[in-house]
Amino acid sequence: MTRPDPDVIRDPLWDNIRLDPAALAVLDTPPVQRLRYIRQLGHAFLVYPGATHTRFEHALGAYHLTCRALSSLAERGELDAMPEEERLAVRLAALLHDIGHYPFSHALEEAGFPSHEAQGVSLLPQGALGDTLRSLGGDALAGRIGALIQGRSRSALQGLISGSLDLDKIDYLSRDARMCGVPYGTVDVDRLLAAITVVDGPARREMGVHEKGVSALESLLFAKYQMYRNVYWHHAVRSATCMFKRAARDAVVAGVLDMSRVAGLTDDAFMEVLQTRDPLGLARAVRERKLYKRLWDVPASDVHATAAEWLDGDAATLEAVEDGLAREAGLAPGQLLLDFPSRPSMLSVDLPLRLRGGEIERLTDAGRAGHLGLPRVAEELYQSARRLRVFTSGPASLALERVIEVVQLPREEALTLAR
Repeated sequence: MTRPDPDVIRDPLWDNIRLDPAALAVLDTPPVQRLRYIRQLGHAFLVYPGATHTRFEHALGAYHLTCRALSSLAERGELDAMPEEERLAVRLAALLHDIGHYPFSHALEEAGFPSHEAQGVSLLPQGALGDTLRSLGGDALAGRIGALIQGRSRSALQGLISGSLDLDKIDYLSRDARMCGVPYGTVDVDRLLAAITVVDGPARREMGVHEKGVSALESLLFAKYQMYRNVYWHHAVRSATCMFKRAARDAVVAGVLDMSRVAGLTDDAFMEVLQTRDPLGLARAVRERKLYKRLWDVPASDVHATAAEWLDGDAATLEAVEDGLAREAGLAPGQLLLDFPSRPSMLSVDLPLRLRGGEIERLTDAGRAGHLGLPRVAEELYQSARRLRVFTSGPASLALERVIEVVQLPREEALTLAR
């Protein structure tokens, strides 16, 4: 009986993913294998039961798309002057870009934990992964990969790893939609990959898109908007996320959970730890899907002024305000949670556009007449996807006008609620 090639992995989204020897060597290191046990969409599986796919699958998909893009560029001769070590770094950056992810996707970063990119970069030179990278490309390879992951590389291929066209987005939008069973994440992948091009800019070479790929780029942006509106920011997903964040931060603040230890845990291991260090019982409630309900749920357009920065950028202040409002509503601390997620760059675009005649222009958030219209309505789409929500453990008495008043207060004034 003939066994299948060991360097081919069957994927439900992209079919066969073929890994080169370098990728195979990296794949079997502990930081990459840990991604098998980190769900890609955090608590979304509580709403969409199929959303149990992992960061490991996503890493393979991002690597696969990066290899496809590099092959397309190479066939057109656009990589002729690029050394192999630079291409190797890009392929491995796609595979390794998420190794620093905490359990349950981005929730802990919202709760004030350090960025997963920085965490991942710190792992590159360590242990078996560090040894493998040194054997593949010497001491410099980990640094090249880290610069790509953090968006600091001067490589012309940086845009494949982070930016308006990065292939990470193409995989996660397509994969998340498939696994959630929703039609919102449709991207014209083949057209977009065929339209990616290297452009000689005034300062340096960078990734751009050919005019023929503008419609495919628009499909990527609109898919992102639809997925945030319908999946990532679904009210029950956000309720579970808020409860989980509060449980995790309370455990850290109380000194019963070491933040540095969390980065090495899997989803299930972290929940087991958290449930034993959770005096409010929030972690157990999430585990049993006993989620807080919406007291208020209003579109961002109803928040008549810009919300204070502490609402989505200062977890400690947010929790103090939540508990102050809980007292006003007749609830105990931790029984009222505020949610106003922010993603201002959701539909941002900034990359060169190669016109059919060879001229180079730039696509930005202002779009370009006759080419890309979506960015010009990006703010309206963003505001329609974003919701201000108040979640409570049970019935409560709190006027919406009071909530809107509080979320617009400067930090120091808002903190008076906690006194």
